[in-house]
Amino acid sequence: MKILEVKNLNIGFNLSDGYRQAIHNVSFSLEKGETLAIVGESGCGKTVSSMSVLRLLPDNAVLQSGEILFEGENLLELSQKQMQKIRGKKIALIPQDPMTSLNPLYTIGNQLLEVIELHQGLTGKEAFDAAVQSLEKVKIPDAKDKMKAYPHEFSGGMKQRVIIAMALACKAEIIIADEPTTALDVTVQAQIMELLAEIKSKYNLSLILITHDLGLVAQNADKIAVMYAGRIVEYSSVRQLFNNPKHPYTQALLNVVPDINTDNIKTIEGHPPAITDDIAGCPFHPRCTMCMEICTKIDPCLKKVSETMVACHLHD
Repeated sequence: MKILEVKNLNIGFNLSDGYRQAIHNVSFSLEKGETLAIVGESGCGKTVSSMSVLRLLPDNAVLQSGEILFEGENLLELSQKQMQKIRGKKIALIPQDPMTSLNPLYTIGNQLLEVIELHQGLTGKEAFDAAVQSLEKVKIPDAKDKMKAYPHEFSGGMKQRVIIAMALACKAEIIIADEPTTALDVTVQAQIMELLAEIKSKYNLSLILITHDLGLVAQNADKIAVMYAGRIVEYSSVRQLFNNPKHPYTQALLNVVPDINTDNIKTIEGHPPAITDDIAGCPFHPRCTMCMEICTKIDPCLKKVSETMVACHLHD
């Protein structure tokens, strides 16, 4: 059952030099209990696409067209008051930086209780017990005592567990994890991803994983959307994509993954385009080793090739 569908989403920004489009006809879906990974280089539109689901975009953003259907209801048609009942309670966010995501002036308990009282309507002992249980679910030891602690007393990994606990306390159905392992050491990264996988399985949650780490994707995702310059250039199951990548950009991303058996470090020549760059044709063509003349003139649309959706003239 599809719990979320994003259809033909177009988003732009009003900049000092005029309007610039950032997201071009982005479409993806999420099944109940499924993990969708959105990958690509910095600035490709991963975060903007996912934040649009929560309607958490900057003031200069313009939602030009498209639909975001959550359980069949178009979120773009809801008022801010209606969206407040969905954010946190139905769709929760694990932000990019756990170090700055909690208010340093309030205890962990105060911040958890605020969320529970707002979204669950619990008060007093019921709210306190629910907060402690949510901390226990994410394996924070001595959860009752930790309610009195301040964020500066927690490590980065512990702070990330508190943020996940907030999502669980609200009984969210979808968790959007925006680079959830940023600023964490390798061991803690693995622990956080194991925790997310365990929670997702136990509570049948759906997960949108935003990352540039293809190792995380291979181990944790069911489907993958590869983004470049505000477009989805390849969309398929993880197994299909890793076994038979069809877009030259996807192939290049997989080639730059470090190989412990060789000293050679591969890179993708050039740089991703900025939102202010005007590139005719396929936006990847200046960096593509398989570029053809048509690539410099016409921007390809997503089309089905075997079991994959791909936007590339090589498959015309």
